[in-house]
Amino acid sequence: MAGTTNKVIESDIYYPSQSVSDKANIKEYDELYKKSITDREDFWAEQADHLEWFSKWEKVLDDSNKPFYKWFTGGKINIIHNAIDRHLKTWRRNKLAIIWEGEPGDVRTFSYHALNREVSKMANILKSMGVRKGDIVTIYMPQIPELAFAMLACAKIGAAHSVVYGGFSVEALADRIDDAKSRVLVTADGGFRRGKVADLKGIVNEAIKRSPTIEAV
Repeated sequence: MAGTTNKVIESDIYYPSQSVSDKANIKEYDELYKKSITDREDFWAEQADHLEWFSKWEKVLDDSNKPFYKWFTGGKINIIHNAIDRHLKTWRRNKLAIIWEGEPGDVRTFSYHALNREVSKMANILKSMGVRKGDIVTIYMPQIPELAFAMLACAKIGAAHSVVYGGFSVEALADRIDDAKSRVLVTADGGFRRGKVADLKGIVNEAIKRSPTIEAV
């Protein structure tokens, strides 16, 4: 309509229904935020209790060597167990973990069970390419489900990941590969961005000419 602007006005604010608010994980944000400032150790201990730990921490915060703080010292936890594995034994097994919609309107969904399958497949692919615990895998992908699979797969096998924004140039990608000394890079042929197709594989082909550490793509 003529005369309209993008300026947000009071009438543009839509509040959730009471039924939605009642099911929210965070109901009293201001109170929680205040507690995170005034009583941070108790606050973070409460949040950590929502996760499953193999070994409980001995101390929430060790600030004896500032500024090198250590959180949850003595604790043992696994991010993949908490993100995926623990849900496979409950009703969440068939709950949707990812609902993805592509720029052209295509939709893909993955339950926790399906997510586990895809992450395990990706982890085995990375291992077959020689990725070991402590390696840094460079990931140069569009915003598709496989981006999440690759990140989680790295964590599953003990590797770190370096996610490079899919809009970065050949030079920027090559620099980040060099910084990480990556031997393996995960990418896609291309991806949609604002209605245009980005030639990711073409950029990768040029970048790895300047990246002697890369052994597999």
